[in-house]
Amino acid sequence: MAEPAAGGAPGARPRWIRGVDVAVVAGYLGLAVLLTSRQWGRPDRLFHQDNDQMLFEWMLARAARAVTGGEHPLHSAALNAPDGVNLMANTSVLGLGVPLTPVTLLFGTQAAFLVAVVASLAGTATAWYVLLARRLVDSRVAAAVGGLVCGFAPGMVAQAGAHLHMAAQFLVPPILALVFRPDADRVRRHGVALGLLVAYQVFIGEEVLVFLALAAGTFAVAYALVDRAAARRLAPAILGRLGVGALVAGALLAYPLWFQFLGPYHYRGMPFHARGFQLDAASFTASARQTVLGDRYVPGLLSPNPTEENSFFGPGLLVVAVVAVVWLWHRPLVPALAAVGTLAALLSLGDPVRVDGASTGLPGPYRLLAGAPLLDLVVPARFALICVPVLGVLVALSLDRARSADASGVPVRLLWGGAVAAALLPLAPTPIRTVPAWPVPAFVAGGGWRAYVPNGRTLVPVPPVTGAGVSPAMFWSARTGLAFTAPGGYFIGPSAADDPTARWGAPDRPTAELLRRVAETGQVPVLTDADRRQAVTDLRHWRAAVLVQGGLHRGDPVRRTVDQLVGPGREIDGAWVWDVRPLTG
Repeated sequence: MAEPAAGGAPGARPRWIRGVDVAVVAGYLGLAVLLTSRQWGRPDRLFHQDNDQMLFEWMLARAARAVTGGEHPLHSAALNAPDGVNLMANTSVLGLGVPLTPVTLLFGTQAAFLVAVVASLAGTATAWYVLLARRLVDSRVAAAVGGLVCGFAPGMVAQAGAHLHMAAQFLVPPILALVFRPDADRVRRHGVALGLLVAYQVFIGEEVLVFLALAAGTFAVAYALVDRAAARRLAPAILGRLGVGALVAGALLAYPLWFQFLGPYHYRGMPFHARGFQLDAASFTASARQTVLGDRYVPGLLSPNPTEENSFFGPGLLVVAVVAVVWLWHRPLVPALAAVGTLAALLSLGDPVRVDGASTGLPGPYRLLAGAPLLDLVVPARFALICVPVLGVLVALSLDRARSADASGVPVRLLWGGAVAAALLPLAPTPIRTVPAWPVPAFVAGGGWRAYVPNGRTLVPVPPVTGAGVSPAMFWSARTGLAFTAPGGYFIGPSAADDPTARWGAPDRPTAELLRRVAETGQVPVLTDADRRQAVTDLRHWRAAVLVQGGLHRGDPVRRTVDQLVGPGREIDGAWVWDVRPLTG
């Protein structure tokens, strides 16, 4: 990306905004709104990975609380009582939550989450469009199509329905533009800007930054091998910008990173085996669920879950990419991009490689990185997201080349444009799927709980969360603006005070495990006095004042079990409520 644009020297291209630019960005925004349309104005619906949406709604509410209440932005005691949560060690997306504070406060966390999804998809597409139009191609149409691929590929749409930190990639193009500038002036100024952007990206998503560093390093090495003269000419400025950027980012991130890795309630490792989240090689030519030709069966066999359908480019786009690489091989940029995309695709296959659901027994190159610091914490399937901008840039370059090739008398632009359209139309995304959600009980939403919960005490949803289970505590807390403190939650934390090994949620309490089993099986157990004493112990640990059961499948068995543990509750404003203050003191 250090090449000057096809039309002349760097800086020669007009910088003012044209009407076509406004139209392209409006198109991206319109498509992003369409993809989220099944949830606008529907508080009873969540995207299909509902627990992840609950998590990010809570994080957006927490960011707004930090802005308006002056609370510590990297830690919260509103969840996982009595210990709290290390937000820096989780996907707190402060880089999205802080600027969205007015939306969160005025319209609620659901609206803020949907705005964040729209901004992530449309913003990523726009950022790539700007980079392509200013640096790499002359045709605005070519840049627009490239940006469309970068922002709305199947993997981006799959991530957007659950993982804001992975879908928000709008800082990636400007970071790359600063690193690989085709000039050597104002190194210090550009280095400072680079450091600021890198620091900001950390507060959106560190995993994207790890992928960006790997891709940029691979690109630089491959480009240097193809064009050594350009590499020698540009290396001093690039290294200078990287050095200044590292100093600026390091100064800004020193405390947050210390807090993340050594601060209160930090953890080590991951609560799951990351290497098990790999893509099947056949997924690269298959259709994702969220596309016009997708189905719900095949993708489930080729990816670890619906959110990680990061490849699924279909055969057409891969053929277009191969032809583009062969056609444009003379440009050093193209073989460098091919190297990045090939490496990322191979890493996403994990170890061992699987084809059509069956293991080949062949070791994948991911084996070489599985133990590397930072890379051992990322999900292998997400390496395929690096392929998305590689394909988008190749499509844009090829369309731009076809435009200039028409001078030969052959309608190359028409033929190649048709081929690209045929490859992309099957990948057209469909609105993100939603699932029903139990509404927040009026007792909680309306504030009726306040009469039962004094300062320093908690509201405990029934059943309490165990492990990575769906967290009504987090959902209710988010939708009420973190109005109350609750135990548990959906986050990653240490296994115990003296054991930093990562686990989902808080260490399970016996009563929480008991009630979770009842909710799952519908069977009311025979309880003993020991169970009742344990319930009181657990309630005291949580500093509980009131237990609240809202909508729940098999809710009656859970209610009857709680009645036996702490005494009969009563229905108040659409919820079943147990006042446990007499038991917990």
